[in-house]
Amino acid sequence: MALTERGLTIPEIMLIAGTRIALGAGIGLLISDRLNEDQRKAAGWVLLAVGVLTTIPIVRGVLAKPPAATI
Repeated sequence: MALTERGLTIPEIMLIAGTRIALGAGIGLLISDRLNEDQRKAAGWVLLAVGVLTTIPIVRGVLAKPPAATI
């Protein structure tokens, strides 16, 4: 399978980073002991779900972009 380069704008990169942060924070809350169990699980699952659900349209948008021009 050949790799295809696609150009990304700064806002797209920031959006991708934001979803990764939400995923990481959600997973971190699920495995941490700082909050009580109910609060931790609720916050962790919400952040994990937000990260996963926002990743899907971002990936579709990036894959729909035309390949970057090579020099």
